[in-house]
Amino acid sequence: MNKHTLSVLVENKPGVLARVAGLFSRRGFNIDSLAVGETERPEISRITIVVNAEDSPLEQVTKQLNKLVNVLKIVELEPGNSVQRELLLVKVRADRTQRSQVLETVQMFRAKVVDVAPDALTIEATGTAEKIEALLRDLEPFGIKEMVQSGLVAIGRGSRSITAPVLRAA
Repeated sequence: MNKHTLSVLVENKPGVLARVAGLFSRRGFNIDSLAVGETERPEISRITIVVNAEDSPLEQVTKQLNKLVNVLKIVELEPGNSVQRELLLVKVRADRTQRSQVLETVQMFRAKVVDVAPDALTIEATGTAEKIEALLRDLEPFGIKEMVQSGLVAIGRGSRSITAPVLRAA
């Protein structure tokens, strides 16, 4: 199985995300990561989907996605030709005796503290999945109280853009 990152431009309308995700589900694909948000054009959203799949079945799903009315464009983003990032918010135990060690770890990963409590720090980090995993490994000994992690977001490198056609009013 190979990991694939798909960038799917869709009309920003209710139910589109459910139809796209449902297509993967019906075909027996497990979505590893899913992130969605508006693009530079508010009428268009970008869905970034990471899925583990063989090339041939994924090609079939991509063809079926292209048939959905609200799907405008699909591009597979190769890791070497795209910038890929995740966001992590993690709350770590950090009393006065541990705080300086936690702060050293935060600085080492170029993360930042976004909330301070007497016994905990909340840390924000962005980066590749590998960087996020390494940060979590280094914070684990202090005690992770709570965490939330976004799905992968990705965009092609360089000046070329993935653009969608202009939508016409119905």
